[in-house]
Amino acid sequence: MRLVLLGAPGSGKGTQATRLREHLQVPHISTGDLLRAAVKAGTELGRQAKAVMESGGLVSDDIVLGMLEERLTAGDTGNGFVLDGYPRNLAQANALDALLGRLGQPVDIAVQLDVDTELLITRLAGRAQAEGRADDSPEAVRHRLGVYNDATAPVVDFYRNTGRLACVDGVGGMDDVFLRIIATLAPTPEIG
Repeated sequence: MRLVLLGAPGSGKGTQATRLREHLQVPHISTGDLLRAAVKAGTELGRQAKAVMESGGLVSDDIVLGMLEERLTAGDTGNGFVLDGYPRNLAQANALDALLGRLGQPVDIAVQLDVDTELLITRLAGRAQAEGRADDSPEAVRHRLGVYNDATAPVVDFYRNTGRLACVDGVGGMDDVFLRIIATLAPTPEIG
């Protein structure tokens, strides 16, 4: 199963990705983790990313895609993967689709975790307080969620238009949300 997990910050993507990794017995690939690991390991792409980050810039899509290609060609991805944190915009979705097509590993399904904006703000404010972060005021969180929604809406439409999108209610207990996700992955019995 090759799965892309979509959802706003605070939607529970990381929690559900970990559970899906265990359930599906495939690696959980987070672009943030890939970036940190490449920088720490001092790989060529890691050195390029580090230079960009140290200058205060955003790491280019080409560098992130290169890291993804390296990771997706590792032996443990033969039975699939759970991709978390990518793609975040339409250009990344198209680039990922092209890469996976070249690798013969097209996305089976993209799962969008739907959570109401006000609940996301409450979740993120609670997380910020627990982590001692003063920069996550409700106004700042609301702005970030707006930016996320503007960039990600075309990604959701991209997967919807290719028939590979499942929208899942991300509200409720972790087990309830997980069971909803699993239900979208199960093949639909043929009627006939």
